[in-house]
Amino acid sequence: MNLPLFSDVLILQAFWVFLPAGVANMAPPLANKIPLLNKWKTPLDLGKSYNGVRIFGDNKTWRGLVFGMVLAAVTLLVEMSLVASPATGYTATFSLLAGALLGFGALLGDAVESFFKRRGGVKPGHSWFPFDQTDYIVGGLVVMLLMGGLTFNIVGLIFVIYFGLHLVVSYLGFLLGFKNKPI
Repeated sequence: MNLPLFSDVLILQAFWVFLPAGVANMAPPLANKIPLLNKWKTPLDLGKSYNGVRIFGDNKTWRGLVFGMVLAAVTLLVEMSLVASPATGYTATFSLLAGALLGFGALLGDAVESFFKRRGGVKPGHSWFPFDQTDYIVGGLVVMLLMGGLTFNIVGLIFVIYFGLHLVVSYLGFLLGFKNKPI
């Protein structure tokens, strides 16, 4: 079957396959709003500095990483339960592990971007366009590429779809009070 460069099927596939990473990226601000979780504020960098500047800063926490990985794992588990048949060989364990790994990749991309943001003198909470909108995409795609099976078309579509979704969801998060700034 020869599909066009960007068909409806490919667009839906790109959205679907990267959804766990997108959910992981949205998880940290949500975790901060959960009373039981918002007290767990341990920074990923444990307060350490590199050349006199915090490595990641206070906004990158273990709470956000763990919550994001859990939500990504659950997202992939739900996705696979909706589409996988026993013949595909996918198991709940595979879905949970692959989802957690995809969430880890997305949030690691965000942390790496934060490292460079701190080095560039960008204050925590301030936008660093377009890097704030693409960091999780790059991190998630690195993990996905290591797992294999992605085409250039899917990678390009993931980038376009999730960059746009990030802008929309960030603005909605601002309107709903989950974020302090719209972008």
